[in-house]
Amino acid sequence: MIGVTVLGSTGSIGVSTLDVVGRHRDKYRVVALSANKQLERLFEQCVEFEPDYAVIGTQELALVLEKRLRESGIRNTQVLAGVEGLEAVASLPETDYVMAAIVGGAGLRPTLAAARSGKRILLANKEALVMSGDLFMQEVRDNKALLLPIDSEHNAIFQSMPPEQGRALVEIGVDKILLTASGGPFRETPVDALHSVTPEQAVAHPNWSMGKKISVDSATMMNKGLEVIEAHWLFGASAAQIQVVIHPQSVIHSLVQYVDGSVLAQLGNPDMRTPIAHALAWPERIASGVEHLDLFSVARLDFQEADMERFPCLKLAYQALNRGDSASAILNAANEVAVAGFLNHEIGFMEISNIIEETLNRLPIVAVPTIEAVFEVDQKARNIALELTREARVLH
Repeated sequence: MIGVTVLGSTGSIGVSTLDVVGRHRDKYRVVALSANKQLERLFEQCVEFEPDYAVIGTQELALVLEKRLRESGIRNTQVLAGVEGLEAVASLPETDYVMAAIVGGAGLRPTLAAARSGKRILLANKEALVMSGDLFMQEVRDNKALLLPIDSEHNAIFQSMPPEQGRALVEIGVDKILLTASGGPFRETPVDALHSVTPEQAVAHPNWSMGKKISVDSATMMNKGLEVIEAHWLFGASAAQIQVVIHPQSVIHSLVQYVDGSVLAQLGNPDMRTPIAHALAWPERIASGVEHLDLFSVARLDFQEADMERFPCLKLAYQALNRGDSASAILNAANEVAVAGFLNHEIGFMEISNIIEETLNRLPIVAVPTIEAVFEVDQKARNIALELTREARVLH
């Protein structure tokens, strides 16, 4: 039995992971589950899977969860709280695989703990690489952890790459990585009309079911920008070797272009259970519960270039990748603050990119060789972005 810890089990990726694991209870055992605030859903998951550990955001919530579990007859699940609890369950000897699905910078410390413990990491938390790519990848190498991407795009690239991981792209004949993007709900909206977009419109993704923050990132294309940075660290690709391709059907999840003219693609229905099942079973395959792709019903596949005027967040992500050092951490922190402000109706949709750009302009780009340095930059960027959000809120 393979022990699986799911960090962020109550989010969309966590729920999909448990759906796949639940189909293969002869192969996988749930060791630990975690949530930030969603106590009720975490409680229900604990009742169904009876993990050894459950982690929730605060000690107060932990006491409530523990009481609920004991009253329901679940007596073997130990309840922990906070970041310390997350790091503990990511490092447990009985944990073989760690699904890193906590959204945002909050997932960095426990994901690093999993890397330092040499786990198989199913990486859905792209911010771990965006904030601290060099540091994180060094921990993976030093501790012989196995890093498998869960983002559908990076998982597709992984499946379309040769098995010789760790070699330079030129050595394995790869010319370019093509990251596909649906274009989100505003792919064809006139640019002038984007200023009046509401949070409710932004979270209505046409193809994928995701959380609010990620849905807004998809609408601004920051999600794709973060994926460009993630692809750089996962596959050793330069910014010039990563091209974003708008593909509205979300059937081709990404492509790899080779020097001999070949282009390999991974196709499937837009359902995160496919990459989750792939990473859980790799190098083998298991059923995911996803319906097979019907090419006849799809009928057509469309592609177009990404418009940097329409999606300035994507442009900022490329710039941050080229600048290196702390630029990506600043980008990520400012984006999280700005998106929260937009979701709270404090700022307009197009002000998200303005706040990110101004935060990058105000903070110096410095080396971040330690986790402490990463979080110091992260906090400085958040403070500036919060100040800019307050200023924009007055004008808004």
